[in-house]
Amino acid sequence: MVQYNPKDWITFIFRFHKSDTFRKLFPMMIFIGLYTYSVGYLELEYWKLSEKNHLSNITVMHGMLGFVISLLLVFRTNTAYDRWWEGRKLWGALVNNSRNLAIKLHVILKDEHDRSYFEKLIPSYASILAKHLTNKQTSLQLFDDVHLQIDKHKHHPNQVAKMIFQKVNDLYEQKKITGDQLIILNAEIQSFTDICGACERIKNTPIPYSYSAFIKKFIFFYIMTLPFGYVFSLGYYAVPVVVFVFYVLASLELIAEEIEDPFGFDANDLPIHKIAANIKKHVEEVF
Repeated sequence: MVQYNPKDWITFIFRFHKSDTFRKLFPMMIFIGLYTYSVGYLELEYWKLSEKNHLSNITVMHGMLGFVISLLLVFRTNTAYDRWWEGRKLWGALVNNSRNLAIKLHVILKDEHDRSYFEKLIPSYASILAKHLTNKQTSLQLFDDVHLQIDKHKHHPNQVAKMIFQKVNDLYEQKKITGDQLIILNAEIQSFTDICGACERIKNTPIPYSYSAFIKKFIFFYIMTLPFGYVFSLGYYAVPVVVFVFYVLASLELIAEEIEDPFGFDANDLPIHKIAANIKKHVEEVF
């Protein structure tokens, strides 16, 4: 995740980070610029169309559709950010639950061997869950037309959770913990699986295809029709204007695409491996 000072305006304006959409869209911006210039040349120089031509009125359509496309993009970015923020809340809950489980076990258990077992196993859950969520196959589990070579009995986060609960249950049978303590610890362990399931829901359920495809097509045809009306009022100055409009609209869609899956390796994805490392550090401090 990119670290930055939100109050440093100058850096934002004049610095192009590797995650900036300008780098990704630059080839397409060049194409849009050349396309706009070609349309302007044909209308103004080759066909010599006047401002009274009906094509000059196409800007009326753009004015009406501009409001519609803005609403679609606002909804798109808000939905993507909700998924990103939900992922952050889930991993924040995993941090707290790991600490709580470690603290309770440290107080309840007296045997140093038992403490050492949980000191290693509790942080392992977060680390393995991070690897599980960054695995590409995890995001494909709900697609009917994708056949994955996965052993369904080797869901690694579940295996770690099973080992934790198995150890807790053994301690109960050995009379090292009471029934009330077992109930308390069970709630913490169950929360691990709940968090895993919620993260998998975000990971393997993308925005509906028809909605995402419609927005991309809408932006494309909106931009490709802009030069036909703008060249009559702006002349060749329509080139930078159309390129800028494309940059704004396409950037919003790219940003939404990146943050809607917060468990990955993009610059703006959640630092779940770093969070897992912090969980390991905090659990070791408790024990």
